[in-house]
Amino acid sequence: MIALLIVPLLLPWLLPPLARRTAGRVRPEVALWTITTATGALALGVVACLGALLLPLALTIPPLAALVHLIQPFQAGPAPLALGISVLSSGIVAAIGVTVARCGLSEAKHLRTAHGDVAHLPAVGGLCVLCDPRPDAYALPGGLRGEGRVVVTTGMLRSLEPREREALLAHERAHLASRHHLFLAVAQLAGWCHPALAAVIPQVSFAAERAADESAARTTGSRTLTAHAVGRAALAVTRGGERPGGSVLAAGAVTGPVPARVKALLTQAPARRIAPAVLAMALLCTAAGASSLAGAVWLHQGVEIAQGEHPAD
Repeated sequence: MIALLIVPLLLPWLLPPLARRTAGRVRPEVALWTITTATGALALGVVACLGALLLPLALTIPPLAALVHLIQPFQAGPAPLALGISVLSSGIVAAIGVTVARCGLSEAKHLRTAHGDVAHLPAVGGLCVLCDPRPDAYALPGGLRGEGRVVVTTGMLRSLEPREREALLAHERAHLASRHHLFLAVAQLAGWCHPALAAVIPQVSFAAERAADESAARTTGSRTLTAHAVGRAALAVTRGGERPGGSVLAAGAVTGPVPARVKALLTQAPARRIAPAVLAMALLCTAAGASSLAGAVWLHQGVEIAQGEHPAD
């Protein structure tokens, strides 16, 4: 029955192909919500199951066994197998903890640096112009103590025509208005918990960029203009060199596969809200949740037996 807690650790490997199909065939806003929700749900399942798999090892420690009033050894299956899986789970949990701490601190440092770069600049209508010859533009989330800002360099402004600048700024404002940094944060955190979920991060980023592209196209009234702005901004960044040390939460106009974004803008606006891949992701999350719940119930019954009680009916 310990396999019930292992299944949710394997199911995330089915998500990357489903996420790719969803990002390419479903309305960007729907795709962003769906992929991010599935990624976060599977990450929670992974962490919960790893924690549960630690129980056989933890309850071999006398103080912990006494804490839950065990009067006989906790049985989670064949002892060598259960303890081996428990030891492996403890190593994985430790690695996840180190990764989350290290990468989280690095991301916080990048955000502080980005805020420091523009702290002295006036923000007119939420727009900051950074004096830098390197072309760049990004939506800087405000955090807990301030509102977000759209940051654009003088190099980027010189690289675009006036109407293209309008489309670029509309794109960045859409990121802030829709709080796309929260979706990116969930995807990043989930990716630190499981390698298969890390493979989904580009799809979350692509869906966020496509959603901002569509919003900019509606604001400017021209999909072609928005496509030109995205393409020219990407070329400018390629020629001028991207500014180092950027935060992954500060979504930029040239993030993701730009050719695919331009191609999507030059075709008809997406209309499909649901695709089989979305339903498949829902079933995937349901299967992971059901397996985790069944495994948790089984472990609870094992603890009751080790306490000298009969398992609850």
